Amino acid sequence: MDLIKEDSIESQREQTCDLIRETVKDFATIHIKPNIREWDEAQQFPKTLFHSLGELGLMGMLVPESYGGSGLGYKEYVTAIIELSKTDPSVGLSMAAHNSLCTNHILMFGNEEQKQTYLPKLASGQNVGAWGLTEPNTGSDAGNMRTVAVRDGNDWIINGSKNFITNGKSGDVAVIITRTGEPGDKHGATAFIIEQGTPGFTSGRKEDKLGMRASETVELIFQDCRVSDSQRLGEVGDGFIQSLKVLDGGRISIAALGVGTALGAYEAALAYSKERKQFGKAICDFQAIAFKLADMYTDVQASSLLTFHAAALKDAGQKVTLPSAVAKYHSSETAVRVANEAVQIFGGYGFVKDYPAEKFYRDSKLCTIGEGTSEIQKMVISKEILKN
Repeated sequence: MDLIKEDSIESQREQTCDLIRETVKDFATIHIKPNIREWDEAQQFPKTLFHSLGELGLMGMLVPESYGGSGLGYKEYVTAIIELSKTDPSVGLSMAAHNSLCTNHILMFGNEEQKQTYLPKLASGQNVGAWGLTEPNTGSDAGNMRTVAVRDGNDWIINGSKNFITNGKSGDVAVIITRTGEPGDKHGATAFIIEQGTPGFTSGRKEDKLGMRASETVELIFQDCRVSDSQRLGEVGDGFIQSLKVLDGGRISIAALGVGTALGAYEAALAYSKERKQFGKAICDFQAIAFKLADMYTDVQASSLLTFHAAALKDAGQKVTLPSAVAKYHSSETAVRVANEAVQIFGGYGFVKDYPAEKFYRDSKLCTIGEGTSEIQKMVISKEILKN
């Protein structure tokens, strides 16, 4: 009886994923696809678009319905990111950072008052969220961060800066990790929720990027920024431990971003190969191109399976440090390989902006860098498999 019930639940989830896929596809066709080049060239972050994504339920996918969210799991969440990223990876990236980093950090470690205050607006898309860990001199070496929070009575005074922060300028709410102990101490960091407009909290330079240009990436600056202790997330000293747990889930979202980017590049190349004629036949009929497509398809399928496997384990409440790192590493490298081959299949047209291949090519590289580089993923994977 239990097996029958489980099969029924899984069938319902598949139907939900199919509905999400079709809904996001239709939305992207109408609201994203016509604007891709304009947003890319202007580095324009389309904030109103994310309000609309909130109305679809995509800005609080993992948030329980009691806090205004969709109450869905990682399987449904991954489905949405992939479908968005097939059209424009920039949109998928900003949606993922909002959901899995900022919003999820508050969901996982906020107290009831913080959840009631922030989650409904984040889940509805009324507010856009950012998350700050990386600093100019401490990328992967986050334990030596220089953004410091010092206690002053019932307040904290924050000084320092963060960089490469997605949604940093336009975000309404940011979760920031600060150092409150000694450098390198895994219990020496604390997280805070900081609202836009808080005195001493400003955004700095907006990065002029190779790809993902419609996803805003900026520096955050803290100059004697005073926040109440009520804005602290969890216990003092738990910020770094919290971040590692948040990133375990975040890597699944970047894996989905890689799958979507690769799938978009593959589908564009496949369609073009059927249309483009040389020597009297479609170029897909030449083995050199057909074999490229076969490799691309296989890589995308493998990355997709790894990503959904990690999502299933996350939904089951299991530890996902290893499977999320594996999925993120494989999917991000797949995105780069597949996008590179897509440019090659498009030939000269792959090098010009009138065709989609060059943007997928530029966007793909971020997947191997954000939320832990490929090298860091290999460190995580090797450490996990060598434990026993």
